Amino acid sequence: MEVKKILSELFNRSLSFKENIRLQKVVLVTGLFIVIYALVAIVSMPARLDLNIGRPSPMTIFAPRDGVDNYTTDMLREAASQAVPDVFDYDQSVLDSALNQIANFVDTVVRIQEDPSLVADAKMAALQDLLGAELPPPITAALLLTDQAILRDLQGRLNDTVSEIFRQGIKENELDLVRRRLFREIALFPFSSDLKQAAEKILGPLIMQNMFFNHEVTEHNRELARRQVETVIILRNTLIVSEGEPVTAQQMAQLENMGLIRGRQAHFPGYIGLFLLLVVVFVLTGVYLYIFVNKVYSRPSLLLLMGLVVVITLLFSVAATYFSGFLIPVAAGVILITVLFGYRLAVAINLVFVLLVGLISGGDFSVIVVALLGGLVSIYAVSTLSQRRDLVRAGFYVALTNAAVIVSTYLFFGNVILEYDALVGFGYSLLAGIGNGIFSAVIAIGLLPYLESGFGVTTAITLLELSDPNHPLLRELLQKAPGTYYHSMVVSNLSETAAESIKADALLARVGAYYHDIGKLKRPYYFSENQLSGENPHTRLSPNLSALIVGVHSKDGVELGRAHRLPELILDIAAQHHGTSMISFFYQQALKNGCQSNISMEKFRYDGPKPQTKVAAIIMLADAVEAGVRSLSKPMHNRVEVMVRSMIKDKLDDGQLDECDLTFKECDQITEAFMYIMTGIYHSRIEYPEKELKAEFERSAVLK
Repeated sequence: MEVKKILSELFNRSLSFKENIRLQKVVLVTGLFIVIYALVAIVSMPARLDLNIGRPSPMTIFAPRDGVDNYTTDMLREAASQAVPDVFDYDQSVLDSALNQIANFVDTVVRIQEDPSLVADAKMAALQDLLGAELPPPITAALLLTDQAILRDLQGRLNDTVSEIFRQGIKENELDLVRRRLFREIALFPFSSDLKQAAEKILGPLIMQNMFFNHEVTEHNRELARRQVETVIILRNTLIVSEGEPVTAQQMAQLENMGLIRGRQAHFPGYIGLFLLLVVVFVLTGVYLYIFVNKVYSRPSLLLLMGLVVVITLLFSVAATYFSGFLIPVAAGVILITVLFGYRLAVAINLVFVLLVGLISGGDFSVIVVALLGGLVSIYAVSTLSQRRDLVRAGFYVALTNAAVIVSTYLFFGNVILEYDALVGFGYSLLAGIGNGIFSAVIAIGLLPYLESGFGVTTAITLLELSDPNHPLLRELLQKAPGTYYHSMVVSNLSETAAESIKADALLARVGAYYHDIGKLKRPYYFSENQLSGENPHTRLSPNLSALIVGVHSKDGVELGRAHRLPELILDIAAQHHGTSMISFFYQQALKNGCQSNISMEKFRYDGPKPQTKVAAIIMLADAVEAGVRSLSKPMHNRVEVMVRSMIKDKLDDGQLDECDLTFKECDQITEAFMYIMTGIYHSRIEYPEKELKAEFERSAVLK
C-alpha cells in the first residue's frame, strides 16, 4: 500500500509538472543557467594548483587570461624609487660664516702686529687667545713675523679653497673627509710649514655641515618615479613556469595574481561577478523574448531548443579556444537560431554569444569583433533561405568576413611585421578565421535535421523538401486524384502571391496549399474535380451522408499527414482550411428533399477549427475562390472579380476569419492578389471558327 501511495504521488506530481508551463520554464531556465555558468567558469576561472617556492612545478603553466604582474611591477617601481638621489638643502650661511672668520683672524693678526703698545710676549699671548688653543711658539712667532702681504695671500688662498669645498657641499658624515682634503690642499700652499700649520688650526673648527637632507622632497620625487613605471601586464597564453622548473618567488606571485594557487586566493569575487553578469544577461534575454519573440517565450519546448543550441555552440567555442580564438564558431549557433526561430531572435542571441566569447577569450578585442560581425553576416546570409546549399554559401560569407576583419585588426594594432614568427602567427589567425566560417556551416548543416525532427520545428528547409513534386504524398495525389492535385497547384499560386502581398510566410502558404486537400486521397471520386468519367457517386447517397463524406476530408488529411510525418504547421492548415464553413450544396439538397424544420445546419458544417493564422486563412480563401471561379461557365474578368469578392465577403460574414489576425486592409490586398492570378489563368482567348480550325489541321497534316 505504501509503495502504491508513493507511486501515485509521484505520478500526480509528474502530471502537475506537465501541466504547469511556468514551472517547466523555471526549471528549464535554471538548468540552462547552471550549465552555461559552469562552462564559462571552467574556462575563465582556471583550476587552483598546489605549488611551493623552490619546488619543481608538476606542469607547464600558461597565463589563462591577461592579468597584472604585481610582483614585477613592485620590483621595477622600487628600483626606480631607489634610483632617485636624495635631495639636500644647501646652507650658504655656513660658507659666509667661515669666510668672515678667516677675514677676522687675518685682520686681528695684522692689528696685533701693528699695535705698538704690545711687547712681543703680549702679542704672543694675544694670538694664543685668538686661536683659543695652545700653539707651539714657532707657529705663533711665524704669524707675528710674517709680512702682511703674505698673510693676505694666505687669506686669499684659504678663501678660494674653502669656497670651492663648501660649494661642493658637506654632508653630516663627510666632515672628517673634507678636513683631510682641506689639509691636503693647504699642504700644497707655497708657505712655510709653520704658517701652513697655523692655517690648519684656523680652518679646522670652520669645517661644518652645509648640506641638510630634505626628507619630504626626496619622498615626493621617489613617489613620482614609482608612478612613472607602467604596470606590467601578463598577456594571455604567456608562459609562467615550465614543467620541472623550480618555482621562484616571482612566478609564485604571478600565479597568485591569476588565482591559480590553491588556498592562497579563493577568487570568490570573480565567481560572484560572473554570476551577476549572467543573471543580467538572462533577464534581458527573457524580456526580449517576451516582447519580440513571444512564441518562444511561451513554449518550454522552444526554450529548450534555443538553450540547447546555445549550449552546443558554447561547447564548440570552448573546444576551439585550445586552437585559436578566431576559430570559435559563433556563426554556427547564429545560423541555427536564424533558421529555427527567425532573424529577430538571432540578432539578440548573437549579442549574447559575443559576450560569452569575450569571457572565454579573456576580452580579446579582435576575437570579439570577429564573432560579432561573423554572426551578423550569417544572419543576413540565411534570412532568405531557399535551399539547403544556402547554408554552405553562408559559411563562405562568414569565412570572407572573418578574413577581412582579422586583416583589419592586425593592421589597426600594427601587428603585421615582416618577420617570420609574426607572419606565421598572422597566417595561422587568418586560416583559423576562414576555417571558422566553413566549420560553422558544417555544424549547422549536420545538426539542423536532428534539431528539426527532435523538436518538431518546421524550418524553411523542411518546407522546401516538402515542396518537392516527388514527395510520396504529392505523387500519390497526382496519380489517384489528379483534379485535386491541379486544384492544389492553383491554390498554392494564389496563396503564395497573397501571402507575399501582406508580408506573410509565402513559402509556408505555398507548401501548405500543396497538402491542404490530401484527405481527399481516402475517397477521391467523391469530389467533383476527380470525377473525370462524369459519374457522380453522390447521386446514390443522401445529402447527410454526402456532407459527412465531404466534411471528413479535413480530418482524414490530418491523419494521413501525421502518418507521413508532416509538420504540425501543415497539419494545422489541412485541419483549418475550411474552418466551420457550410457544405452548402448538400445543405440545399437536404432542404429540397425534406422538412426544413427537421434539418440541423450544424450537421452540414465542417468540424473546424477556424483558421488560427494568416496563412491558414489565406489558404481557406484561395481554396474557396479557386473552386468558385472554376464553377463559372464563362469566367470573364468582371464575373471573376465579382466571384472573388463575393467568396471573401461570405467568409467574413460567416465569421470564419474571426480567430486569425487578418485586417480589412490585408483582405483587400489578398483580393487584389487573387484577381491578378485568376485573370492570368482565365484571360480572354481568340476563338477560331470551326471550319477554319479544321482546315488548319488538314494543312498541318499535309505539310507533315
